[in-house]
Amino acid sequence: MTVADHAPTHSPVPPLAARARSVGGSPVRDILAVTARPEVINFAGGLPAPELFDAEGIAAAYRAVLAEVPDRALQYSTTEGEPVLRAALAARTTARGLPTGPDDLLVTTGSQQALSLLATALLEPGDTVLVENPCYLAALQAFGFAGARVVAVPGDEHGVDPEALEELVVRERPKLLYTVPTFQNPTGRTLPAERRAAVAAVAARRGLWIVEDDPYGELRYEGERVPWIASHPGAEDRTVLLGSFSKVMAPGLRLGWLRAPGELRRACAVAKQAADLHTPTVNQLAAARYLADNDLDAHVTRVAGVYRERRDAMLAGLAGALPEGAVWNRPEGGMFLWARLPEPYDTTALLPQVVRHDVAYVPGAPFYAGTPDRTTLRLCFVTQTPEEIGEGLRRLGKGVRSASAGA
Repeated sequence: MTVADHAPTHSPVPPLAARARSVGGSPVRDILAVTARPEVINFAGGLPAPELFDAEGIAAAYRAVLAEVPDRALQYSTTEGEPVLRAALAARTTARGLPTGPDDLLVTTGSQQALSLLATALLEPGDTVLVENPCYLAALQAFGFAGARVVAVPGDEHGVDPEALEELVVRERPKLLYTVPTFQNPTGRTLPAERRAAVAAVAARRGLWIVEDDPYGELRYEGERVPWIASHPGAEDRTVLLGSFSKVMAPGLRLGWLRAPGELRRACAVAKQAADLHTPTVNQLAAARYLADNDLDAHVTRVAGVYRERRDAMLAGLAGALPEGAVWNRPEGGMFLWARLPEPYDTTALLPQVVRHDVAYVPGAPFYAGTPDRTTLRLCFVTQTPEEIGEGLRRLGKGVRSASAGA
């Protein structure tokens, strides 16, 4: 008998956990893989424009840190995060209207990790989580992995309806509400100030916990800044605020943070110890050095000016690209625009035909926790130049018309 006689006929696969079997991958990342050809103008991603990164400023910060404190930069750090970075983040948060100390913050490996840590610390299988309709896709994944039951809160083009929220809180007794109230992903909409106050009042009356995710809020092109829900009376001690450098400095740094009351923050720190011990020290110190040596707000203002031009280019070309009867919004900032095609268009079925014309978008259906609106789609307008956006919309129009002609 030879060794070959004992060889398995196929690679063994250990039984997967139920959570791994039940939660699918990201349709957005699947689309990006399919449309990776360089000739494709891709409105499907959520990628900031790389040519606008302050690469030299960031590189200088790394060089300074590695030259001056290499032993510290390359060493293990505390789970909570480097004190110098937490102090800088606390100062920025306080300056924006929410008094915050360094010890109120936990540095995370991107704000996506903050979501995962909160799900680990708060959710038992079967717990109910309330979300916007539609909702940030990776949040649906995080809650799905935790075994949560996800329920969408009714709303309109301005966001969640506070009265509908209160009815659901009474009926469903959820663990938390997850919201991206400013320049939401996927819709780009912003929850008005009066609704934020109403949501905060619901939290105070009903004991609702809120997770307020704010990765895009600094990317405002027009209008006045709307204060965080976390800053409203009644919500201060019931809201976890998430932030990130991904959209304003660089996503490759993988630097985010959460601001939470002490007991919950400590539970998230324990969950983080099990996940990755701590966020990379050198990245934290470099970010803190960048904030000390540079004016990040001025950089964001420059970036927002470019993004506004790109948004305007997309708004100018949509009427010629989308079929008659289509509607879309005008976001005041952020990265995304949301469109709805007339019936009977199905944007998931339409996408492969559009991709043949070397352009792509994200169908709206995966962003819904409940019954999806299959006529919707998300367009990211920040990654391409105005000229590329114009060409991409011309291709999109050709793809839609060819699909209609073949129907």
